Amino acid sequence: MKRLLADVGRVHYIYTQEDKLLSEGEGDVMEVFANPHRSTLVANNSLYLNVDSFDYLELKQSPEKQTYFDLMQESMCLRLIPLSTPLQERQQRQWNVSAIEAMMDEVLAARWDAEIDDDCSDMF
Repeated sequence: MKRLLADVGRVHYIYTQEDKLLSEGEGDVMEVFANPHRSTLVANNSLYLNVDSFDYLELKQSPEKQTYFDLMQESMCLRLIPLSTPLQERQQRQWNVSAIEAMMDEVLAARWDAEIDDDCSDMF
């Protein structure tokens, strides 16, 4: 379970009990863990999934060929419908890292330019 859910990023989730809708929304899977003393938490568009909270996972496919996960516990089901693929998530993270690196390069270059300007003005 943990391995399958580790790559899930943004999801549409549907929480039901005996086929009755309890809650629904979108969020990001922030953490997947196994701990018998902690609960699964869904709050503020973030999901913290404790695989110990569920009896089993069913991997299913919609008629549109979209894969989704049903996390089952007795009569309750937390359905996770991924809104992105692991490849898209990796590309997004890589883009974020590249953007931060480019920004840091600009900040450092501006700082060095300012230091050079200060050094040159001290000489005159």
